Amino acid sequence: MKQHKRLLIIVCILLAILIVLAGALIAYLNDYSHADETALAALETDDKVTVKEMDYGWFFDGPSEDTGMIFYPGGKVDERAYAPLLHRMAAKGFDVCLVRMPLHLAILKPDKADDVLAQHSYEHWYIAGHSLGGVSAADYAADHGKKFECLLLLAAYPSRQLDESLVVLSIYGSNDKVLNQDKLKESQKYMPPDNLEYIIDGGNHAQFGNYGAQDGDGKADITAEQQQRETCDVFRLWIE
Repeated sequence: MKQHKRLLIIVCILLAILIVLAGALIAYLNDYSHADETALAALETDDKVTVKEMDYGWFFDGPSEDTGMIFYPGGKVDERAYAPLLHRMAAKGFDVCLVRMPLHLAILKPDKADDVLAQHSYEHWYIAGHSLGGVSAADYAADHGKKFECLLLLAAYPSRQLDESLVVLSIYGSNDKVLNQDKLKESQKYMPPDNLEYIIDGGNHAQFGNYGAQDGDGKADITAEQQQRETCDVFRLWIE
């Protein structure tokens, strides 16, 4: 009888520990950076870009007829936070598909680009991502290198070998304190030979999106709008 009670106590303790751990995990996964009002406003259609909500996320339909970009958001960031950047990109001449990730983590669905490719047909495809989303986008590009012409990495780096035919542009801010500089340097071994790196003077990690300050990040000397405009201008010049 005593042994039965002891076993019951142990089971109850283990269940209590599991409940606490599950609660902590749920709290962690639900703690993410939210899109601000500027970002939500950029989800509206205007005279240059039509914005549609899709089953995979959001489609920014600009003037392009033959070029599309797939964008992977940063980890634990509301995907809508990237609407101002992507709206601006679509207006500059190529359509953008912003993918919604489970629990706001691209690493949980790194092949989400499959859903986009199944619904759109473009002659030219680019893929891009910010932070951890950029790492996942690079991983996807490593497996589908012949499908994409360009990879745009925003404060991100590849973790696997990329095809030599893929053109890669890496952009990050001079005040970025989140991006691991050691891993960024190490990742050069995975890059194709003609990759290009561009540093935005005064930019930081978070301002590629509109979700507020990020823990551990440096303070930006420019606005988010300036950082995003420069990102679009550099990318546009680079692909022309």
